[in-house]
Amino acid sequence: MPIREDHHTPEVLAEEELSGYLALAATEPLHALADAIITSTPGLRVLTGPTVGTARYDVREPVEAIRFGLVEVLITNAEVELEGSHGWATRLGDDRVGTLSAAICDAEVQRNGPLADSVRALCELVRADLAEQHARRWAELLPTVVHFEELDR
Repeated sequence: MPIREDHHTPEVLAEEELSGYLALAATEPLHALADAIITSTPGLRVLTGPTVGTARYDVREPVEAIRFGLVEVLITNAEVELEGSHGWATRLGDDRVGTLSAAICDAEVQRNGPLADSVRALCELVRADLAEQHARRWAELLPTVVHFEELDR
């Protein structure tokens, strides 16, 4: 997922961004937040329990721009309903607890429940961590950049 350079506040994360950050969040904070949500809100329904499967990871060949399947990756999906609002999540690997927790957190945001801001804050922490990792990688690569000059004929 590309990292956008503009500043995000927890309130303005787009739904796709929220799902992406929930997919990348550490399992423990997700699980703790999901526990708090289901403790304060009865009536959680698991529509699709954590289901492990695979998804094809496609890449585009850079010269001819042809797409091809590079690899199959292991993913886990889950879907829940919380007071009429649906939550959905997909995470890499066989992380059933994390995926179910992410789906619960997504449902909390969809219904704008009392812990929705806590979910957004967690996503903001994930976004900031990714931005920091991105900046660190670029700082490591910067000394290796080669600048070419075009010679006139």
